[in-house]
Amino acid sequence: MALFAGVAIAVSGCDDNGSTPGSPTAPSSGDRTGSVSANHGHVAIVTSVQLTAGSGVVLNIRGQADHLHTVELSATEVIQIRDGQRVSKQSSTDPSPSAGTHLHTVTFN
Repeated sequence: MALFAGVAIAVSGCDDNGSTPGSPTAPSSGDRTGSVSANHGHVAIVTSVQLTAGSGVVLNIRGQADHLHTVELSATEVIQIRDGQRVSKQSSTDPSPSAGTHLHTVTFN
């Protein structure tokens, strides 16, 4: 059962930060929230679990926007964010019914 529980947790983590619509809207204690340029409803959060793991992640920053963007962070960048260093990354370039095709810069710390 413990093996299956670990798989369920891993799948849940992918849903929160992978390519599926929606993303966390409120950070938990220990999470780091990024500032999204030209924001219209996006939310960028690196969770405390991701910060502790120190591995690369792909964040889904859809939030309340009508379209998806992703931000890819390397393991080095996740560790820098965890350690309080400033990290800025561009999101994927994606179309929006209301904003056209565009991208955002996400800045942590």
